[in-house]
Amino acid sequence: MHAASARRSSRSATAARVQLPVSGMSCATCVGRVERALSALPGVTASVNLASNRAEVSFDPARVGVTAMVEAVRDAGYEVPYETLELAIVGMTCASCAGRVENALRGVPGVLRASVNLATERANVEGFAGALQIASLVAAVDRAGYSAEPLTGDVERERALAQAEARRARRQLLLLLTAAVLSLPLMLPMFGVMLPGWLALLLATPVQFGFGARFYLAAWRALRARTGNMDLLVALGTSTAYFYSVYLLLVTPGAHGYFEASALVITLVLAGKWLEARAKRATTAALRALMTLRPQHARVLRGDAEIELPITAVVLGDVVVVRPGEKLPVDGIVRRGHGDVDESLISGESMPVAKSVGERVTGGALNGGGLLHIETTAVGAESTLARIIALVEHAQAGKAPVQRAVDRVAAVFVPVTLGVAACAFLGWWLLAGDAAAGIIAAVSVMVIACPCALGLATPTAMMVGTGAAARAGILIRDAAALEQAHRIDTLVLDKTGTLTRGHPAVTDVLACDGDVLALLALAAAAQSGSEHPLARAVLERAAGITRPALEHFESHPGSGLSARVGGRAIIIGNRLLLQRHGIDRAALEDAVSALETQGRTLMWIAQTQPQARLLGAIAVADPLREGAVEAVRRLRADGLRIVLLTGDNARTAAQVAAALGIERVEAEKLPAAKADAVRRLQAEGRCVGMVGDGVNDAPALAVADVGIAMGSGTDVAMQTAGITLMRGDPMLVADAIEVSRATWRKIRQGLFWAFIYNALGMPLAAFGLLSPVLAGAAMALSSVSVVSNALLLRHWRPRAANHESV
Repeated sequence: MHAASARRSSRSATAARVQLPVSGMSCATCVGRVERALSALPGVTASVNLASNRAEVSFDPARVGVTAMVEAVRDAGYEVPYETLELAIVGMTCASCAGRVENALRGVPGVLRASVNLATERANVEGFAGALQIASLVAAVDRAGYSAEPLTGDVERERALAQAEARRARRQLLLLLTAAVLSLPLMLPMFGVMLPGWLALLLATPVQFGFGARFYLAAWRALRARTGNMDLLVALGTSTAYFYSVYLLLVTPGAHGYFEASALVITLVLAGKWLEARAKRATTAALRALMTLRPQHARVLRGDAEIELPITAVVLGDVVVVRPGEKLPVDGIVRRGHGDVDESLISGESMPVAKSVGERVTGGALNGGGLLHIETTAVGAESTLARIIALVEHAQAGKAPVQRAVDRVAAVFVPVTLGVAACAFLGWWLLAGDAAAGIIAAVSVMVIACPCALGLATPTAMMVGTGAAARAGILIRDAAALEQAHRIDTLVLDKTGTLTRGHPAVTDVLACDGDVLALLALAAAAQSGSEHPLARAVLERAAGITRPALEHFESHPGSGLSARVGGRAIIIGNRLLLQRHGIDRAALEDAVSALETQGRTLMWIAQTQPQARLLGAIAVADPLREGAVEAVRRLRADGLRIVLLTGDNARTAAQVAAALGIERVEAEKLPAAKADAVRRLQAEGRCVGMVGDGVNDAPALAVADVGIAMGSGTDVAMQTAGITLMRGDPMLVADAIEVSRATWRKIRQGLFWAFIYNALGMPLAAFGLLSPVLAGAAMALSSVSVVSNALLLRHWRPRAANHESV
């Protein structure tokens, strides 16, 4: 099954989604255990990401509750951290109101408990840390018939979370430094300075059971769940070295033993975990940058007065005042004023874009100059910025198909490691007669064999790759789309709005009766119900012409439209539409063909009632987008086979293809035929990417291995595609494939080094060529190097025109 169809089949009309933060995971085996625990619940599908410590869960609320999922995670030996938010509730008058608000809040995914106090008009909501969405809570209260205002805004909340994270990092660093102070003296015997055995015991014991307690606790939870993980290996390995050293000290007073091995391994693992956590925080830098774009307050016009309101209190239709230098708090339409707006962090467009009355603007953009009055068209979760953040979060929380194969390897990793350690011990004891060497070899095997790097290689690269792509204006819906995009060998390109500007202008009007103005008036009236670019071109040309009223309108995607205007049944579209109604085109066929050879797109206009007859035709020209020629040249240089797929006539399509250097053209295709064309290419064994922007492209976008929607297009196209480009630059198509390939390279490199560490390290340790201390250093280095290598993706930059690093 193709990735697109797999995604569609996984969606259910009744399914809800929630992201659960999970604490306590240390390696890929932990990931597998949490996934199995959640997926065992009825109606639950889970994907766990080790790099973000989150579980993306799809579930049926009628069959299982969030509390049951939390309990499943706990039973598996892990925790789901909570946070509490407070809302001010307006409109409650009695206890039943409070109960209704509580029920509304409890129904929001991510909420565990909600308590409403009627006297204070406050609601306390407890849910998963980082998963509670204030906009969703406010919307739920609003649907219940009341209004809510957060007492802690998103910026303050992000700051509080960042401060808590910083405190944890400082605490980890303090523990690490203290462990290092106790462990480093144990290395003195390596330099000829002998320590008394009792002093080595005193130094190693607090490290083993104090700073190493986290490994024992996690190992115990793993054993209770009848599985193993990295913590179990560290706990077993260091405990073996420690207790064997205690035994030697008791049997031979003054013996030093191997206390340095146990203490230094724990210290090195703690160091690796601290560095790993530091590096992992950097993988979400792009997402945090997007979150900081959200203003918390807006200046709203109420009558003639300006009042400042929390952003959650702004409603559709409100007029928001934005001064120069301020961020736009909402999506909307400029109703007064003009200025240059910087949308670089949203669309990747480096140059400010001039905005004037009637043009759309996006919340989070920066108003460079001019006073703007903006009518609000989207707030909360429906705003462009909120949807971008949600899309990036979803992509980063998801799991790439390759990771599932790695997880299967990780599931048997610990048992195999224990088997190798046992064989190493028995080999040294039975064959070489050296039990002590066997114990040290077994300890080294258990310490160096860390599944952490395996678990981190894919998700960290995915997180950095999706973040880098979002910074460039490339939104990736899920990890599967990002992974699949690097395999594309055939790219199918729509014409109108994708390779052309999508803003055509009328060049010729052919009227059978010679009355050009009457034909324009009729066509404009019929097309006043359409949002198609060709319709807008006719309406612009007919501006100022009196036209009859539109009585009925019906769109026929891929062929045209039918309408009733002034009592007459009218059709406007391509030859296929006229053939369907039996309209004779002979009167204008030669003139239309001549225009089509010049690259014009023709709209035939005919009457079907009271009598069927041809009325005329309107020709429009849609110039190529800037950079389209270079984009196609670059795609072909990257080894991609390019196909032009359009519903336009064959002559116009051929002319555009010749200008772009595209050899294969499929024209005059209805939406279903476009999807069939993609299927035919797939049947040839090709991995097909489809690029489009309109409703008529949606079926082909869904069928393709990877659908790529131009952000200048329709919502239907963007909802169907796996990748959305935030601006209509054809060069971004090549950039989207390039960032996928760059991410895939990092995944392969990470997996290669993760496997190499273990494939080389375990035999060396088993043959006694690697001490436990060196094994611990190598194990810590493996995870840090994998994450650090993935972070190099942050330096990736697109080559699309008008883009600079942000």
